[in-house]
Formats: sequence, C-alpha cells, structure tokens
Amino acid sequence: MSGIVGIHYLDGRPVNHENLTKMVDILAHRGPDGADIWVDGCVGLGHRMLWTTPESLIEKLPLVNQREDLVITADARIDNRDELIAALQINNRPSDKVVDSELILAAYEKWGEDCPKHLLGDFAFAIWDKRKQILFCARDHFGVKPFYYYFANNTFAFGSEIKALLCLSQIPRCLNEARIADFLHPVMENKSITSYKDIFRLPPGHDLIVSKQNGLCLNSYWSLEVGEELRLNSDEEYAEAFREIFTQAVRCRVRSAFPVSSHLSGGLDSSAVSCVARDILHEKGSQLHTFSNIFDDVPQCDERPYIDTVLKQGGFIPHYVAADKFGPLSEWKQFFQHMDEAFIGPSHFLVWGLNRATQQAGIRISLNGFDGDTTVSHGSLYFSELARQGNWATFIEEAKAVSKNFDTSLTAIFREYGIGYLEELAKQGKWLEFAKVVHQLTKHFKVFPRKLFVSHGIKPILPESLLRLKKWLSKKETQSSDAPFINPKFAQKFYLNRRIQAEKIPVSVREDQWLSLNCAVFTHILELEDQSSAAFSIESRYPFMDKRLIEFCLAIPPEQKLHQGWSRMVMRRAMNDILPEEIQWRGGKTSMSPNFRRGLLHLDREILDEAVIHNSTEIQKFVALESLHKSYRGFTSDKQMKDKDLMPIWKSITLALWLRETEMKL
Repeated sequence: MSGIVGIHYLDGRPVNHENLTKMVDILAHRGPDGADIWVDGCVGLGHRMLWTTPESLIEKLPLVNQREDLVITADARIDNRDELIAALQINNRPSDKVVDSELILAAYEKWGEDCPKHLLGDFAFAIWDKRKQILFCARDHFGVKPFYYYFANNTFAFGSEIKALLCLSQIPRCLNEARIADFLHPVMENKSITSYKDIFRLPPGHDLIVSKQNGLCLNSYWSLEVGEELRLNSDEEYAEAFREIFTQAVRCRVRSAFPVSSHLSGGLDSSAVSCVARDILHEKGSQLHTFSNIFDDVPQCDERPYIDTVLKQGGFIPHYVAADKFGPLSEWKQFFQHMDEAFIGPSHFLVWGLNRATQQAGIRISLNGFDGDTTVSHGSLYFSELARQGNWATFIEEAKAVSKNFDTSLTAIFREYGIGYLEELAKQGKWLEFAKVVHQLTKHFKVFPRKLFVSHGIKPILPESLLRLKKWLSKKETQSSDAPFINPKFAQKFYLNRRIQAEKIPVSVREDQWLSLNCAVFTHILELEDQSSAAFSIESRYPFMDKRLIEFCLAIPPEQKLHQGWSRMVMRRAMNDILPEEIQWRGGKTSMSPNFRRGLLHLDREILDEAVIHNSTEIQKFVALESLHKSYRGFTSDKQMKDKDLMPIWKSITLALWLRETEMKL
C-alpha cells in the first residue's frame, strides 16, 4: 500500500510543482517511508512509499526507464514475478533486486497497452509514454488498489484517494446526487461515479489512456466470465485443487520484509487464512501475529472459544482488542478525515480498531479474510437449480440437512429458493405440473396450497399493465416499499422504483455468485477497507480476492458449494488437517448486531440524537424525515428491530455526519 498522484494538462500548460507536492503530502499516511515527484512540462507524477515487500526497500518512485521516455508511478504488489522475469528476460541480476514497478514498466515496453493482461496481483499505476505522448493508467482485476480521477477543461488528475484531487483549486467540491441515490438504494449499480461531480473511479479490470489527440479512452482489459463448468473426477480432486490455489493465494500475500499479521475472528475464512499463513511463515522461521476483537461486556458476540481453538495449534502471536469499549460512531470525525465518501458499513469500526492495534504493535502487513463467503459461495441458489430441475427429493434432503446444520427452518428455505420454479410453471401454463409440485411440497413444508396458487400462480401471469394500475390505485408508484425512507421526489428523480423492479434475479449458483462478484458494492467495500488500512499506514491483503481462486470457485459445480447441508463444502474438505475440526465444521457465524445496537444506544446515543433529531434537515432532500424519525423512535424504544430495517437509519446518520464534516455544496 502506497499512494500515487498525477497531473496532465492536455493544452500544454506546465504542471506546478507546488500543486503536485500538496497532493503527495495529503497522502502522507499512505506512505511514511518516503515521497517524491517527477515533472516534465505538462505532465507530473508523484508517489508516497510504504515499504512492505523485500524489493520495495530498494524501490524509487516515480521510476524513469533507461531511455528516459517512460515514467511510472505505482501502488502495486505483483504476484507472478518469476513468470514475468522469465518472459521479460530480466536476467542481469537476482530476482530480489527487481522491483515490482520495474516489472510493470518492462511489461508495458513489451506488450504496450495489453500489459495489464499479463499482471497478477493488486495494482494501480500510471505510465507517461513520452514517445506516444499518452498517459496510460490501469487498475487491478477486482479493484483492491484504488484509482480516482478528474477529467475536464483539458485537465486530467488522478490519485489513490479523492482528497488528493481536491487539493487542486480547479476541481470543484460539489455533491454528486446520483451517487447518493446509488448509496440509499438497496443495491449499488454504478462502479464509476463518486460522491463528487466530475470525479470518477477507474473501474476494476479497466485501463484508460489520456492524450491530446483523443482525450480520455476507457477500456476493459478483463472481465470475470462464467465460462464452462469445471469437471474433475472426485470430491478429493476438487478439494486438493482448492487447497493448492488457496495456498498460492496466501503465499503471495505473506511476501514481506516485515512481520505479518492477520485478522482472526474465529470464523471459517479468517481461520483458514491464518492457519495457512502460519504454516508458510513457519517454513521461514517466523510466526504470524493475530489480531482479534473480544467482547467482555457483550458476551453473546464474543468469539474467543473459536479463536482460542485456532491459537492452541501454536505458531501465533495473539493480540486482542476490546471492541465493546467504543461504539460505531465514537470516532466518526476521525473516520471522515480518511473516508472520502459517506458510506461506512455497520461493522467498519471493528476493523478500524484492529488496524489501530496493528499499527501500535509496529506491524504494517495485515491479512484479511474479506468476503470468502462470496468467493467460495454458500451455494444457496443450488435449491433454485434443484427446483427448476424438478428434483424435489434432493431439494428436501438438502433442506433438512441445512436446517440441522445452520438452524434454518425448512419453510424459510422453500420460500426463499423454491418459489421461483412455481412461478415459471405458471408463466408456461403447466398447471398440472404446478398442482403436482404444490401437493408434494405441502407434505414437507408449512405452506398453504391456496396461497401458493394465488401469489405464485396467478400473480406472475397477470399483465404488467394491470399490475401497474394496481400500484397506482394503491398510491405506491412514487415510493418503493423496499426503500420507504427515501424522499419520494428524490427517488422519482433517479428512477429508484424502476431500478428496484428491474433488478436481475439469479436462477443458479454460478449466476448468483457472478452477480455478487461483479456488483458495485463489492468494489466500494474494498475501497473502504483500503482507506481504513491506509489511515494507519497498513497494507491489507486479501487471499480470497486472488484472481485464480475466484475463477476456480466460480467454475466448480454447485454440489461442491452446498452438499449434505454444508455450505462451501469444497473449502471445508480442503482445510482438513489444517483447521481445527470445530472451525472446519462450524455451522454459522456469531452476529455482531447486539454489540452494534448497544454501541449506538448506550455509547453513541448523544451523537445519534444530534444527527437524527436535531440536525436531520441536512439530509431532508434525500431522506423522508417522517419515516426516518418513526424508525428511530422504534429503535430507541428497544423494540427488536430487524437489522435490515436498522440499515436505513445507519445510512441516514452517516450521510448527515459526512455532509456536515465535509461542508459539501448541495
């Protein structure tokens, strides 16, 4: 994790050294080990250095090639180093003397604008090509490394964080309401826009070229494809393949010149990362530091029995953070000094505390089990596939096993995943088959045939015009029931109701997994994680974001993800003899909701009241205040509000606090 910035004036104006220095200085937290700038007329590049890998200790950025016609600034960790060194024929010195930015620059010299296709790892970089008079920029496949840019009035500027761009007086600090709509809507859609007008993010898997001749040209160099299903000969072969790829993903991410740590929660993902990393580091004669949240005051959230089970294996140096001593908003001002947008998640403060403890321990590399759920997939949509195949015997068998392992009711599983097949039968007019399925289901699930017929037989075949008329008569057109807290006029302005109705419903495990991996919120959370780490000069690394691992997990059959009632079965099998059995076959996760609610109501109540009751007019353009206040009264009166109903309150609060802190122009 480092920081990069740059300016290119397409009308030939010279770059002001002072402006570039301001941009570099405001990112000092990203790189305390050095800073430098390079300027040549209308182009300037800057860098903040955080030493992490052994090679980074000798790295100087921005880097100019020998002919002095190419210059690069980069925030990168390249994982296929040996492969690239061989392909690029860099054989004049040992590989540990070849820095990652040099590999990227050499790849550009050999493959030109196709160079990102040959890179594996996490990266964001910009290369000034003096010969072609172009600035070439690229971001890694899943957006682990951030890249923001501004392009208007013959000015192109970029940076690892938006705050670097706002150092330039010509870049306006104006709110982008489309991004606020995207945030308030239940599902984020746009991967490019930010909360600031005219400031964009380079989407994952994309590059861009800026030139006087063509302006800005955006290009997708890679996208995640569903592809052909991978068929191996046995469960053991799938498990062995997963184990090999996962170990590679972790090994790449423990390459460090300093001690390495991991976040250990006691769940399947963080434990798998920690145990594999421990074994790899043991080969090198070192130990893994672990950082874990503990909850003495909220024992129902405390995971120490599982954490201790992992630690008993040995090879760890444990550290603990008392996460129940501060609330979700206790440090909101510090949050928004580093977070460039309003969208902090409800568990973000837990990661913030772990990162602070990591910095205090003098460690700068942190492994993270981020979103192993999505990468490996729980395979829940396997039920939908079984329903569409008419394989109700397997559906019922798996549902019973899942109900036993994960404390989920059979009826809930059916309602979530079996309904879609009935609606398809109705649309196809296959009423005899519809009746047979309903008769069979009523034997196993607490469902009523008449209700199934009306709700999932008749309703799906009604003309769309009749459904719209029904909505109009019930006066629900201006405001979606899925987002009642959004100001109706604001919702109508950005067609939020239409977006909710148009959401794609996946019908298979692989489609569901693909949609999750490609959604905009996925990129957004990675950016939040980056800024939370950068605040403490830490580089977070995510083995589950490894391109090879994601492509493998997407390709395997659904029964490798859900089998005999166990989700993520391929990973559980692969971790045999690595994880303690109590973790390997753990049925679920401990909810952090009680600590979140307690923190808001008892530790942050004053901040909460001020934001919602006394200063909520700051967000009345976006939020239906009457609905917000009603929900807030319900929450503060200790009613058992569902987490999904609490999220609108949380989003409204963080939006109000962020607008206040940034003094944003509406």
